[in-house]
Amino acid sequence: MKKNYKLLLLLSLLFSFTAFQAVAQDSEGSLKGTVIDSLTKKPADYMTIALKKDNIVIKTVVTEANGTFNFNKISFGKYTITAVAVGYNAKHVPVELSAKNNPADLGSISVAPQVNNLKEVAITADRPIIKQESDRISYDIQADPENKILTALDMMRKVPLLSVDGEDNIKLKGSGNYKILINGKPSGMVSRNPADILKSMPASSIQKIEVITTPPAKYDSEGLAGIINIITNKKIDNGYNGSLNLRMQGPVGGPGIGGFATIKEGKFGATVYGGTGFWSSPATQRTTTRVTTGDSPTTLFNDGNRKFNNNYRYGGTELSYEIDTLNLLNAELNPYGGYNKQTVTQFSRLFDGTKHTNYDLLSKNRFGWGGFDASFNYQHGFKDNKEHLLTFSYKYSNSRNPQENNLNFSNRENFTDPNYIQNNVSRSLEQTMQVDYVHPVKKLNIEGGLKGILRKNSSNFEYQSFNSATGAYETDPSRTNNFDNHQDVIGAYNSYSYALGSWNLKAGVRAEGTIVKANFVSTGSNVNTNYFNVIPTASFSKKFKNSSSINFGFTQRIQRPDIETLNPFVDRSIPNIESTGNPNLKAVLSNNFDLTYSTFKKGSITVGASYNFANNTIQQVSVYNEQDRTTRSTYLNIGKDKTLISNFNVNYPISDKWNLTVSGNVGYKWIQGAIDGSIVKNSGFTGYAYMNTGYKFEHGWKANGSFNISAPQVMLQGQSNTYVYCNFSGSKELIKDKLTLSAGISNPFSKFRYYRLTTEGANFKQTYLGENYNRSWNVSLNWKFGQLKDAIKKNQRSINNDDVKSSGSKSGK
Repeated sequence: MKKNYKLLLLLSLLFSFTAFQAVAQDSEGSLKGTVIDSLTKKPADYMTIALKKDNIVIKTVVTEANGTFNFNKISFGKYTITAVAVGYNAKHVPVELSAKNNPADLGSISVAPQVNNLKEVAITADRPIIKQESDRISYDIQADPENKILTALDMMRKVPLLSVDGEDNIKLKGSGNYKILINGKPSGMVSRNPADILKSMPASSIQKIEVITTPPAKYDSEGLAGIINIITNKKIDNGYNGSLNLRMQGPVGGPGIGGFATIKEGKFGATVYGGTGFWSSPATQRTTTRVTTGDSPTTLFNDGNRKFNNNYRYGGTELSYEIDTLNLLNAELNPYGGYNKQTVTQFSRLFDGTKHTNYDLLSKNRFGWGGFDASFNYQHGFKDNKEHLLTFSYKYSNSRNPQENNLNFSNRENFTDPNYIQNNVSRSLEQTMQVDYVHPVKKLNIEGGLKGILRKNSSNFEYQSFNSATGAYETDPSRTNNFDNHQDVIGAYNSYSYALGSWNLKAGVRAEGTIVKANFVSTGSNVNTNYFNVIPTASFSKKFKNSSSINFGFTQRIQRPDIETLNPFVDRSIPNIESTGNPNLKAVLSNNFDLTYSTFKKGSITVGASYNFANNTIQQVSVYNEQDRTTRSTYLNIGKDKTLISNFNVNYPISDKWNLTVSGNVGYKWIQGAIDGSIVKNSGFTGYAYMNTGYKFEHGWKANGSFNISAPQVMLQGQSNTYVYCNFSGSKELIKDKLTLSAGISNPFSKFRYYRLTTEGANFKQTYLGENYNRSWNVSLNWKFGQLKDAIKKNQRSINNDDVKSSGSKSGK
């Protein structure tokens, strides 16, 4: 009964704001009108209508199919109505709302088409909010009145095809397989800690957010679900601004701090950002069971606890110097680092039908990471057109990832393996040179470029076992080696974009040659692999008069293995269960088709379907060996994947203060591969559903609730389980537009969640069950300061390395 009262109280607090809608305000009224084309005399649909007071936009709506618009609950006073859309001149209409003139009917508002459709409306916040192109959807942050009070992460909840759950995880069409770029280039800070960075970035410093569903040829040919490109403001205003965020989360989590500051003086600008924090968890249970068949059937049972403590540190600075109106220099420096410490206690029992093998294990593991990124860009413009550009770029990246596993056994029964220590230090060095050229010719835009990437990955791993006779640890040469992997990529691209009325066409081709050389230094053996690929890409879009459009795209993409999947280091931190990389892996070529329909009126609705297939995908394969009773996992190019998926996104403003977002996808995946000469097949439904609703109360109060559910992940030898998540949060502006206090609770109805992973082979079935804290709370304080409205001017073309496929595993997750 007590739990029922708590549940009732929580739901009442979350949804009580609906009662506010019924309260009438004596000093409020409504405005309405109809927009028509001055030439055709037909209604002008999909036109943004901005309500301005004292030249400040306070609210925007989009006209209906019949050209009508309506503003409700508007305080009495004098306003200006501005109607604007691509291809039309902006129309400004003054209006006064009072008790005598309520509702205020503006009647028919005529808007005139522009003589030159290539020109853009230059009035801030008077542009269409959402724009659909053949290969992307863009959300104009500066056209949204809330850009002055929200963060970049908050704005992402509004962008079609994007969703943000209660843990601030960003999804593109329900998938986490995407790339985040800042002004068209990767950022080490954002890629490793996107939520922390975007929460400290004010939305007012962003021009627009692009969701690129069919990456054009200028992007490296990595098989992404899409690209999120955050374009910051390029206007130059002297001054400074910044923000500081303090936060705390428990019982899993810890304290954190992040900040962001920008200064602009004359031709010079600088941005500095950084943060640090801790992420810890009390002990939670981990269980592994394995049943094997064959001549010597066995049963393995591991049961224990794991606790961990993480620390992350990130920072960076961006420098800009505008030599003159046609020449611009940019530089970016990004150090980062951190570690994950784990302590595992485990009881293990192996039964082979005749005897038991038992032991207790104490394992102390440490995973570290750290590195430094630097990039330099020079951009030259031409007087004939501001989009006519020539850019030279260089990027340097150096990272280090040490790992240590220290295993000690006790209470042994029929178990003779010695205590041992594993050390592995992997390093990555990458240098990139690139030149890009953009040449617009009337309605045709031509792009071309050259790129070279020089990568060097190394791994120095050592195995030391305890010698009870000498009382010291001794190196085992058979399990110790040095591994170097060199990967050089040379690429060139050429692409074209053409606009013809309501049609927009984009097409291009990218040629890439890859040279791979892997050396086992200690044994003197090597692996060499070279390959060449020509990657086409094409997309088109058609806009209709009812504020909708349809888009189709096709591209081939390459997925190259990263150092985690290539590294031959054998992780023996769990006895009888080992994992390693494979230096013989080759790149994967995938084919991707994407069809999307979008309509934008009062809200936005996007539905789509995609299909992709590949014939040599990299799969993690597990095989049980009867001789030493060990399950070994590695990566092989054996997969044949096919995925058909549909997606949807609805962003609807129920009222001026209440917004609802619903998104998700549902699809089916087929996968097969040959393991030890036998064909293995698996298939199943995949899917993701997300709902978020938020309400803005008076006096700076806000409430938000979200819910999402994910279907099991389908893998070659098994699948995971369903995952459900919910979150409730609220915030209060202590000082308007300056200081905000936020708090929330995640999954209040269950203390733990359980991750189940089942893996099956020809002679074994293995199940892992991991317990994680589900219920958590968080509180944060965000302070914004300064007077700079716009960020530093940046290069429009720069280096973008997104060609590597990761193993998807991160320590401590």
